[in-house]
Amino acid sequence: MEYGIQLPVQSQSTLYVEAWEADAGPDDLVEVARAADRSGFAYIATCDHVAIPRRLAAAMGTTWYDPVATLAFLAAATERVRLLSHVAVVGLRHPLLTAKQYATLDHLSGGRLILGVGAGHVPEEFEALGVDFERRGAVLDECVDALRAALGPDEFPSHHGKSYDFEGLGQRPRPAQPRVPLWVGGSSPAAVRRAAVRGDGWLPQGDPRDRLPGQIARVRGLRAEAGATGPFTVGAITEPLYVGEPGWDVGRRTLTGPPEILAESLRAYRAMGVDQIQVRFRSRSRTELTDQMGEFGTAVGPLL
Repeated sequence: MEYGIQLPVQSQSTLYVEAWEADAGPDDLVEVARAADRSGFAYIATCDHVAIPRRLAAAMGTTWYDPVATLAFLAAATERVRLLSHVAVVGLRHPLLTAKQYATLDHLSGGRLILGVGAGHVPEEFEALGVDFERRGAVLDECVDALRAALGPDEFPSHHGKSYDFEGLGQRPRPAQPRVPLWVGGSSPAAVRRAAVRGDGWLPQGDPRDRLPGQIARVRGLRAEAGATGPFTVGAITEPLYVGEPGWDVGRRTLTGPPEILAESLRAYRAMGVDQIQVRFRSRSRTELTDQMGEFGTAVGPLL
C-alpha cells in the first residue's frame, strides 16, 4: 500500500492548518517536499481554490497556492515523488487551458503528474469566473472526457461536446506519460459514479473508516456494470498521525503510538481494498513535521 501527503502551507483551512504554517513560505514547502521524496512517499498533493468569499474566509482562510505553479516549483526541487492535484476544480477553466498547464507540468517533471479533479463547492468562485455553478457536475463530466483527449498522445486533439468543442488545434509539449492518471475526488453518489466510470482512481472526501467498505464496493460494482477495465486506484485519507508519544496535546482524534501500532491501524485500510492512503501529521514546526515523515518512511512504511 502506497502513502502520500497533502502538503502543508499551500492551503490553510482551519480544519487542518497548524500554527507554524501562518509564517511559513517557499523554503518550508521545498523542505517538506524533499522529505517526502527521500522518505518513500508516493506523492505530494496541492489543493485548488481561485478566490475565497468573505463569508467563508474565517473557516477556509484565503491562503490557497495555485496548484500548477506550486507543483512545478516543487518538481524542480524533487526527483521521484509524484505530483498530485487534490483536487483541481477543472470546470472553472477551459479544458484546453487545463491541458496546456498540466501537460507542460508532466513534460517538465518527467512524467510525474497525477491529475486529481473535483466539482468544487464555492458558488462565488464559479459566479466570478462566469461558470454555471448548478451545472458543475455535468461540466466536470465533460471536462474529464475533454481532458482525456487533450492530454492524450495526439498533438491535435479533438472533442465535441455540449460545453466544449475543439479540433485542429495543436498543443505541444505533450505529456511525458502515455496516459496521465486521472483521479476523481468526492464522496457524493455523483462523484463516486464519476470516479468509477470515468476515472483511473478515486479520492474520497471525508469518508470515515466505517463508511469506506460500502463506498469501495459501490465503486467496484459501478465499474463492473460499465465494463470499465484497466488499473484503478482506491484512496483513503487517514486520521491525523503522530509517530511516537507526543509531549504535547495533539487532539483526541490523532492516532499516536510506536510504528508497529500505527502500521497495524493503517493496514486496516488495505484490508478494505484501499491502494493508497493520504497521511497528515500533527506538528508544531516544519522540523517536527519532516522528522515525523522520515520516521514514518523508515519505520512505518515498510510495515504497510
